[in-house]
Amino acid sequence: MSEAAIAAELPLAAPDAPFSAHKFGGSSLADASCFRRVGAILQAQAGPHQLVVVSAMRGTTDALIALAEAAVRGEPDWRTDWQRLRERHLDTAHDLLGANAAEAAEWLDGGFAQLSNLLGALAVLGTPNREALEAIQGLGEVWSAHLLSRFLAQQGADCAFLDAREVLVVGHGELGAIVDWEESARRYADWRARHAQRWVVVTGFVARTHAGRATVLGRNGSDYSAAIFAALGGAAELTLWGDTDGVLSADPRLVPEATPLPSLSYDEACELAYFGAKVIHPQTLTPAIARGLPVRIRNTFNPEHAGTAIGGAPAAPTQLPPVKGISAVRDLAVLTLEGAGMIGVPGTAERTFGALHDAGVSVVMISQGSSEHSICCVVRSADAPTAEAALRRAFAGELARGEIHRVSVAGDIGVLAVVGDGMAGTPGVAARTFGALARTGVNIRAIAQGASERNISVAVASADTARALRAVHAAFWLSPQTLSIGLIGPGKVGAALLRQIEAARPRLLREHQLDLRLRAVASSRGMWLGEAAAAARWQEDVAAGCDLDAFARHVQAEHLPHAVVLDCSASGAVAGKYAEWLAAGIHVVTPNKQAGAGPSARWRAIRAAAAASGARFRYEATVGAGLPVISTLRDLLDTGDELLAAEGIFSGTLAWLFNRYDGTRPFSQLVREAHALGYTEPDPRDDLSGTDVARKLVILAREAGVALDLADVSVESLVPAGLRDLGADAFMQRLEELDQAVAVRHQHAREAGQVLRYVARLDRDGKASVGLVALPGDHAFAHLRLTDNVVQFSTRRYHDNPLVVQGPGAGPEVTAAGVFADLLRVAAALGAKL
Repeated sequence: MSEAAIAAELPLAAPDAPFSAHKFGGSSLADASCFRRVGAILQAQAGPHQLVVVSAMRGTTDALIALAEAAVRGEPDWRTDWQRLRERHLDTAHDLLGANAAEAAEWLDGGFAQLSNLLGALAVLGTPNREALEAIQGLGEVWSAHLLSRFLAQQGADCAFLDAREVLVVGHGELGAIVDWEESARRYADWRARHAQRWVVVTGFVARTHAGRATVLGRNGSDYSAAIFAALGGAAELTLWGDTDGVLSADPRLVPEATPLPSLSYDEACELAYFGAKVIHPQTLTPAIARGLPVRIRNTFNPEHAGTAIGGAPAAPTQLPPVKGISAVRDLAVLTLEGAGMIGVPGTAERTFGALHDAGVSVVMISQGSSEHSICCVVRSADAPTAEAALRRAFAGELARGEIHRVSVAGDIGVLAVVGDGMAGTPGVAARTFGALARTGVNIRAIAQGASERNISVAVASADTARALRAVHAAFWLSPQTLSIGLIGPGKVGAALLRQIEAARPRLLREHQLDLRLRAVASSRGMWLGEAAAAARWQEDVAAGCDLDAFARHVQAEHLPHAVVLDCSASGAVAGKYAEWLAAGIHVVTPNKQAGAGPSARWRAIRAAAAASGARFRYEATVGAGLPVISTLRDLLDTGDELLAAEGIFSGTLAWLFNRYDGTRPFSQLVREAHALGYTEPDPRDDLSGTDVARKLVILAREAGVALDLADVSVESLVPAGLRDLGADAFMQRLEELDQAVAVRHQHAREAGQVLRYVARLDRDGKASVGLVALPGDHAFAHLRLTDNVVQFSTRRYHDNPLVVQGPGAGPEVTAAGVFADLLRVAAALGAKL
């Protein structure tokens, strides 16, 4: 009869004596204050009967193993470490038991004397002895259980101490400890017949063999002990107390936003535990599953939290979220056997895994294509050389004949497991998983999914594991979608953008699970690299100099799934980095026109890099600040329309000047006023030259598929030739030299019933021009608000009545809003719920 079957047939406790079983781990018993906390938790439990299984005090088992190893090596320092461990336990006893500690201290001294004798024997032998090593490993649980039982008795509990070695009988096999349930049940019943106390404190981890030798259950053995004793006694529920609020949706060291799961099925818990969830060991659940015993994971340090319930009544399929949790294992390797000679040959898989079994290699994951051309499996990195050698021996003949082409190992692998009962029959789970990995730039090396559809496992590069885990975790809305953000150019627009992001962050996180994390700011004078928690004070920690490569490396953090650079500068050098960043998977959002209107070769390289990597390049704010100019044109073209012509007023500064200019005041006076109001660039010639407008027209033309460079645009500058090479201050002193030419143009236009506007034009032949033109008084451009931008698209659909986009096109706030909108579009494309 199987172990599980025997466990299932064990008798329940008497109906008039129901009890709960508890297990407290080493962190729950770190010191005397922790023991007292455990006592308070147990006193607060409902029901008169309690069975409590304990681990050793935190760090004790590792310390005992280190002592044994040091003794075997003949290192004399083991006595100092032994004394330190002894003093720790004696100090805990005195702190915990106070005036009643003498008897416990004497008992502990006897235990440590026994340990000293065992270590002395190992030092003499100079070789490890399994019986002695296992006896030493289990002493910590004996000591902690004895201390807790004495403390509970001192607090008035009717309590007995049970050394599990008196009851629990096990053997050892390939899968670990094998419980002799019948003999253990008989011994437990005999012990209970002699001990009628309502509370029992049991040593975890330890047992005896059939030959009577002390042994241990292996790592996480105390959890297994708790499940065994809960089954032996017929407990109503088993609670495993640790230092987390239950089983989390992911490893919190890799995903700090991981949340406790209210419930898991046994199968879900086993899958998560196998693939790295540290809160529970799969073997622990074997007796619980056999008996249908509910298991709950709770936090000793937060006992008010309900924790995670495992087992119990299953939820209806329609109520199940598709994914409950995601776990990861690193330090693995992919082992591949491939060759045309494998196709259609029975027994290849059997020989493969038989060879690995004979070599003592455990397989973490298996993947095989339907073509049967290859079999790959994932093994522990430490086992990879052994596994490769085993397969080369097993298939030596086929390798020599060329029937097997190669046996290969790829190291530095991590496996990501996506787990949930609700995945079964739910379309799109795999697509969302793989899509999230693709969007974050993670390559998949191997895939495995069982017919139960409860688990999708993927092998990825170990360096990508944390980023992949975060990306998939967010893709199923188990945590916020997180973007690591670096901003370049914290001037007027950049500063406005930072204010807007900071103001919107709480709402985006609360309502849309979008976490925008500012982690870097750079300008021509300095750079700040840090974490989001310190972003509000970034100006206090700016370092001199700006290294764009270091900036990008920091923004593209290994532990965050997505990286975005917001370039609010006007730098051509920064734009020159776009292709490199996009190729690396960093998204770029910018109002900087140096990329879109720069050299054609650079523009093509940027577009090619974005297309190849899947990274997003957004630049809506380069033309109309916050206006949807580029997106409107893109929608027209993508839906099959044809652009016949485009014209517009693309400068808020020039729009303001010519909306205000009526000939009653000199043009130079309006320029000075606009400069004082901040409507112009620091040097107004940047606006008056028309170059900025020409850049915007080039960007629109390229969006429409027209191969246009800045040099191809006919540009009328409003700056007289004699003023173009002066310094900014000298130019401002001679500003009145603009007045005559503008006044003459205005007079001619007014006499013809027209108005002056600075207009950009692109015709269907690709001819582009920007300059001052006279327009009829009823033209759409003649009646704009002061700083409005406007663009008019004439297309095959909008031929007689052109499509017009109009609104504020200048100012830091509206430009920043355009960049922010592009950032949110990137977030939506990455899976944010916007």
